[in-house]
Amino acid sequence: MSFSLENITRENVKGLKPYSSARDEYVSDGSRMIFLDANENPFENGVNRYPDPQQRNLKSVLAEQKKISTLHILLGNGSDEVLDLLFRAFCEPSKDNIITLPPTYGMYKVLADINNIENREVLLTTDFQPHVSEILNKVDENTKIIFICSPNNPTGNSFKTEAIEEILNNFDGLVIVDEAYIDFSNQMSWTSRLDDFENLVVTQTLSKAYGMAGIRLGICISSREIISVLNKIKPPYNVNELTQAHALKRVSNPARILSEVNEILEQKRLLLSVLPQVDFVTEIYPSDANFILVKVDDATKRYNELLQLGVVVRNRSTQPLCENTLRLTIGTKDENIKLVTALKSLSK
Repeated sequence: MSFSLENITRENVKGLKPYSSARDEYVSDGSRMIFLDANENPFENGVNRYPDPQQRNLKSVLAEQKKISTLHILLGNGSDEVLDLLFRAFCEPSKDNIITLPPTYGMYKVLADINNIENREVLLTTDFQPHVSEILNKVDENTKIIFICSPNNPTGNSFKTEAIEEILNNFDGLVIVDEAYIDFSNQMSWTSRLDDFENLVVTQTLSKAYGMAGIRLGICISSREIISVLNKIKPPYNVNELTQAHALKRVSNPARILSEVNEILEQKRLLLSVLPQVDFVTEIYPSDANFILVKVDDATKRYNELLQLGVVVRNRSTQPLCENTLRLTIGTKDENIKLVTALKSLSK
């Protein structure tokens, strides 16, 4: 397949002139200037000035850590904004379609509905892997994006590299690999394969391993050309000053993040060693994420019983291939002790 960014970009986006903000036209070089260009309140309080629209300092640290150029990065108000921008740049409403692979992250379908884009679903196989031939059979001339969540939510497993490669090689639209949980996995990030596939887009987040779900910051990593298209349509100040400052401080301490990830993985190992002793757990699915999907005898019953014991988990039974399943997020040591105690108390 021959990928052409020109062919998949919406016509109105091709000729779009992005809004040029005051902070786009003048980038501070550190000198002491009087800023009278953006109609801001002049009284300093830490947030009276508009934030850097390109998040240069934060991108610089992330680029160094991920060993890529800042030109390959777009930051968004959570990954949901990043995903929405991809829809708005490349999918023509009432005409184009996307392909998703249930059970998967539900926001893909929501965004498709919001943007009036047909969502074609291809179920994963029974071992939660992409059914490549069926996916490619669903593709037509109006298929613009295939969404792949790996490690997958809610199943927790990673998809086989060969399967994703086959899709990338045989589809001339965008392949979005959502890596929200990649930091908990031994799998290599697909960011290392950007030079191999022009149609590859990787999304990541600071909400999981980085522990910053509350600040809403998502990451899109792709070719310079794709990032350039997305920059044309993103709001000028989409990542606020407080988010940028907090994220910069946090990502600048990778040792602490790694320590927390290792603690989560250790707690996951301990939980995995206990779950087989719970008699109503009938299957434990492989996990490359910070959660474990388990099949139980009666998910609704067990969910409500755990709720009564003060433990909130996620009932995923409404998802295809996930009948009677609960998703257990890995908490702190104390939280996991309470979960294990609750599970054992419900076990005969």
